[in-house]
Amino acid sequence: MFGELLRHYRESAGLTQEALARQVPCDRSQVAKVEAAKRVPTDTFAKACDRVLGTGQKLFHLWERIDWYPEVQHPDWFERRAEMDAKAVALHEYQVGVMPGLLQAPEYAHALFARAISGEELDERVRARLSRQQRFLSEDGPLYTVVLDESCLQTVIGGADVMRTQCAHLLHVGRLPNVFVQVAPFQDAELHRPNTSMSLISLSDGHEWIYSESLDSGHFSDDPAALARHARTYHGLRADALSARESATLISDLMEGYGHHGTARSERGDLDQEQLQRGQRRKLHRSRPRIPRPRPRT
Repeated sequence: MFGELLRHYRESAGLTQEALARQVPCDRSQVAKVEAAKRVPTDTFAKACDRVLGTGQKLFHLWERIDWYPEVQHPDWFERRAEMDAKAVALHEYQVGVMPGLLQAPEYAHALFARAISGEELDERVRARLSRQQRFLSEDGPLYTVVLDESCLQTVIGGADVMRTQCAHLLHVGRLPNVFVQVAPFQDAELHRPNTSMSLISLSDGHEWIYSESLDSGHFSDDPAALARHARTYHGLRADALSARESATLISDLMEGYGHHGTARSERGDLDQEQLQRGQRRKLHRSRPRIPRPRPRT
């Protein structure tokens, strides 16, 4: 219903999907997927479309009335964390390797889960993951700060196109007033990085928790000494990481690199084959578009 109404207003305004995306701003694929009912829009997206299309908040009012994630079910071991997310007033995260669930684009989440499961279970896991995001990725959502180890951006999940979409998603949610995305770059050997991903959760009753994960298990602690130690580590890392603005520049550069790789791969297939046959492998290696890959830490 939301997608059909968005398409109606967009076409009535004489705008293509790309033209609307430029004015929102967002990636064109986001508009296409919302219209095709393949992506859940954020409240910020609905408000931006109302502004661009002059619809008098009709899209946003519809967005408020839709139950986007009815009857989702999280894995048993994750239920407690999901309940905390529903009550949290602030969340601070450090993530290594893959994107944190609250920042995963639908395509990225699907590709990540598809490595282990398929069918209805896959669809249910993706829906459950995206359902957690709605509260945080809204303009009046809880404070959410996240430091991404650069490995989250360099580890390719689902291919270059998925990674480009994921980078665009990070740039979009990073504009929300309650969301702050920072990157801990590989090149900074002086950064004191935790040994594993972690979350610091502040609840409305004043209680604070540390959360971390191992394989198919969630671990909680509210020990005051551990809380103080983890908070000191996290906030020190956040202070030394790239600023939100510097991080957005890095993410934009990586997004461009992933985009170039996807375009070049489709357009140069025949040429690459011809060059290989001519024995020009060295020259081909120098000119081939490069997928960003994790570099060894020093």
